[in-house]
Amino acid sequence: MKNVIFMGTPDFAVGTLRALLASEYTVQAVFTQPDKPKGRGKAMQMTPVKEVAVEAGIPVYQPKRIRDPENLEILKQYQPDVIVVVAFGQIIPEEILKLAPYGCVNVHGSLLPKYRGAAPIQWAVIDGEKESGVTTMRMDAGVDTGDMLLREVVPLEEKETGGSLFDKLSQAGAGLLIRTLRALEEGTVQPKKQPAESPTPYAAMLTKQMGRIDWNQSAEKIECLIRGLNPWPSAYTAYRGKTLKIWAADVEPDGDGAHVPAPGTIVEVTKKTFKVQTGSGRLSIRELQLEGKKRMETDAFLRGYPAEEGERLQER
Repeated sequence: MKNVIFMGTPDFAVGTLRALLASEYTVQAVFTQPDKPKGRGKAMQMTPVKEVAVEAGIPVYQPKRIRDPENLEILKQYQPDVIVVVAFGQIIPEEILKLAPYGCVNVHGSLLPKYRGAAPIQWAVIDGEKESGVTTMRMDAGVDTGDMLLREVVPLEEKETGGSLFDKLSQAGAGLLIRTLRALEEGTVQPKKQPAESPTPYAAMLTKQMGRIDWNQSAEKIECLIRGLNPWPSAYTAYRGKTLKIWAADVEPDGDGAHVPAPGTIVEVTKKTFKVQTGSGRLSIRELQLEGKKRMETDAFLRGYPAEEGERLQER
């Protein structure tokens, strides 16, 4: 095995591409999603993978539809030994899956068969998992259902965020991919079939609407949501008619009194934090961002916006 075609698009795929470029394998060409306009000026922005490929002088292809016949013809001309796919963002047709002698090898950001789907990293945090990891698999026509090759477990820290776990799994996936290619070449890896059903729900793509905090949920669930959606799309509520993003919080038990205030009520204010009642337990807010303002620690926020006990969040 020598020649590799790489297919990937976002930051998560960059580490694996760089690892390939530093290895004994030859990256013949890169396939990535088309450039998109970004920012106020709507200037065209290269994908993170394209930026690395251009820097390395590697040919780049950006098909709107990878399944269009001309892309298969381009790939045939390269005669790759293997096609590596990392968060490419398009369904790859069977003709391409079967093109290379070693097939299409994918790096997926979960311990398959858990968390098949588009956002496995963030959902692991949202669901309160204690560990996650990366899996390499030989792709088939299904969504993340191909035969597993190698896996690497990555424990989650107590305050793990979607962003911090993203970085860890990107780095782990890069090393795992190189080990997988070498094992395939040496014949020392035994592909393992996945069960038909995943033990976890489909890891659906994230949306901004997911971040709206339901204060009726438990403090533990809300705190996991806050971490899982950090840095994007972020968890939020409403405060005095404005959107308030919550970036970090601590879980605390309910108060000692017999009366439990309605969920979303500010129940205590100190110099450094304010505490919000949930459906079960309280959240002590540590970091937040009011609409139109910078992200800040809660003590700084309270100096400009003194919160009051009894105020309700999520009311406009």
